[in-house]
Amino acid sequence: MTFCAVFLGLLGIVFSFLPQESATYLSWPNTPPIVLQILGALYFGFAMVNWTARANLIGGIYGRPVAIGNFAHFMIGALALIKLAMDTPSAKMVLGVTVFI
Repeated sequence: MTFCAVFLGLLGIVFSFLPQESATYLSWPNTPPIVLQILGALYFGFAMVNWTARANLIGGIYGRPVAIGNFAHFMIGALALIKLAMDTPSAKMVLGVTVFI
């Protein structure tokens, strides 16, 4: 939970404060900055949930919703990235992020 919170927190800060630079780095030049800023807010919010729940048991009554939310977020994200990687096999960055997740 701690690693996930730190990772999502860093992504949230980068996307919130550097949306145009992030879009350029990710090769998304036509993405409006507000989309990445909202994505950054989502990641930062998820990081705060994970950070505050890091001491709870994952299987406990209070940790189960956090665990299900994390699982759903990362599984849906991984499936979407796999689909994107299959559609554009030349996208090395997408494949790297997919394997990391």
